[in-house]
Amino acid sequence: DQDKTSNISKRVNKILESRIESDKDTLMALKELNNYFHENTIQSRRNLRSKIEKRSLSINENFLSAFRKVKERLDAIYEDVINMNVAVQTMSQQLIATKAQTNQLIEQTTKLQAENEKLSMEEQIALAMINTFQLTDVEVSALREGDINEEFFRVLERAATIHNDCRTLMQCGHQVIAIEIMEQMALFQETGLERLYRWAQTNCKSIESPTISHLLTKAMAKMQDRPVLFKYVISAYCTHRRSVLVRIFVDALTKGGPGGTPRPIEMSAHDPQRYISDMLAFLHQTIPSERENLAVLMSACQNIDVSEEIQEALATISEGVVTPLKVRIEQIISSPEIQLKTLYIITNLLSFYKQTFAQEVGEKSGLTRGLTECETTSCDTLLEKLGAIVRKEIMEQVSLPPKDLSPSPGVDYLLSLLRDLLSVARVSNYHHEFLNKLVSSVLDPLLEGVNVSASRLTTTDMAVYLLNCLHLMQTTVTLYEFIDDRLERLQAQCDAQIDTLTSEQASSLVANLNLGPIYMILEEQGRTEPLSHIPGMQPTSLANFISKFDSFVSMPELLFLPQVHCLLSGVHRWAVQRRATDVILAIYKKVYSSVHDPANLYDSPQTLVPRTPQEVADLLLQNRGTVSAESHISNV
Repeated sequence: DQDKTSNISKRVNKILESRIESDKDTLMALKELNNYFHENTIQSRRNLRSKIEKRSLSINENFLSAFRKVKERLDAIYEDVINMNVAVQTMSQQLIATKAQTNQLIEQTTKLQAENEKLSMEEQIALAMINTFQLTDVEVSALREGDINEEFFRVLERAATIHNDCRTLMQCGHQVIAIEIMEQMALFQETGLERLYRWAQTNCKSIESPTISHLLTKAMAKMQDRPVLFKYVISAYCTHRRSVLVRIFVDALTKGGPGGTPRPIEMSAHDPQRYISDMLAFLHQTIPSERENLAVLMSACQNIDVSEEIQEALATISEGVVTPLKVRIEQIISSPEIQLKTLYIITNLLSFYKQTFAQEVGEKSGLTRGLTECETTSCDTLLEKLGAIVRKEIMEQVSLPPKDLSPSPGVDYLLSLLRDLLSVARVSNYHHEFLNKLVSSVLDPLLEGVNVSASRLTTTDMAVYLLNCLHLMQTTVTLYEFIDDRLERLQAQCDAQIDTLTSEQASSLVANLNLGPIYMILEEQGRTEPLSHIPGMQPTSLANFISKFDSFVSMPELLFLPQVHCLLSGVHRWAVQRRATDVILAIYKKVYSSVHDPANLYDSPQTLVPRTPQEVADLLLQNRGTVSAESHISNV
């Protein structure tokens, strides 16, 4: 009993120690027990075991019943599997037999499939090659019959691309097909370019239209590799634009602008300078617009010298206006009423525009040659008219010099005319060769006429008159650096006349001061006796000379030649007086040195000749220039 009690106690303790809430199996068992254990009575607890056993039996019976059905199904499936296995084995045997019979057919099928794949690949390659190296029917139709538009240029460009790509084919070994395709594409290109050439010839007159201009630009780019077609189109364009330019020029001459503004150029025909200037200015404004049109026309050309082509085209276009322009200019130039200055201004205008148009249309263009001929005619006419005026003035106005030895009215008139012409040259860039001809056509005959008229005068008067004329010529041309040679020749002639006048003035002073005998004595060589014992050098004679010399020193103007005061140039007048005075100072210096020389036995030389050469020079040269007395003495 004690052992039994101990076992029960252990079980109770085990139940109490166990945690039912964490034992899922126990919880499920209790939940299941709850379904049929409703009352906790003694009778219920006694019957609990039997109920559990009955319930377990019922569950096993249900499971057995369900499993029986499963077994029956599995048996049926097993039988079906056995039947299927038999059928499969039968079919396998049949397939083996069929395979043995159809092996040759399978090999043929496999071979046909491989050939089919190969043919499919070749078809794809052929289609790709056709798409790459052939034009479609639509593209061929656009190239041969369609309008000239963007699609046409795209097809033409594609034909050129295919032609170039054929070179790659040739390098890869497909020479035959490459050559055939190249010939075909070349034929397509020729057909397209022929149509493009005819279209461009017809539509080149509509260069101002934006749509046509764009297509023409592309057309010229395509034809730049065909020089013959390119030249023909440019020629057709130039022919049209030349007629347009002539019509515009004639309208500007006769009708003027829209509504009469600006006025017709012909209305200025009474003013030659403005008339010619307006015509040339109109062309100068019009030709750049033609250059712009040509630049647009050839803007896409990359394989040619566009600037050279534009210049040649401009030369052709501008050639049409040469005849009407040249006729009008020559009519103005040959007019007998035109003035020399106006004619010279026109000559400068022609020279300026000739150089301007030479840069625009080329030096060999008809317009440049026409202006060159007009310029040559104008130059010849100017020189001819100027020569006639010079000859007339020399005959009528330069033959007799005035009494005051000033330049004759003819000299003044001719030099004034030359001054007016050269004033035009100062504001122009005219070439120096013609200007030298212009100056020579006036100065050379004028110098000759002046020399002829002066030959009738005395030596002194001739020198003064020539100096005055030469001075006026120098002042006329001295501002122009391009005639330095002429100025040097004029200066050489002035120097020669100054030397002549100086000689005359010095001779006059020597005679008036009675220096001749004294100078002769001082220049004698080999004398042995003192100067004070020689007649003419005695103290009384020297005292007479010193008295006259003092009067000259105090008022030198009284002994200067009256012709010297007629010199127009103060520089010339001062140069003559200075040189003549230098001669007198040189002689006085010798007299002073000889008198103060003890060997000549003069008593009181300081009283006889009191002034030193330096003092005399200061008195003579006072207020007469910028050169100091010391430099004059040194020059002496």
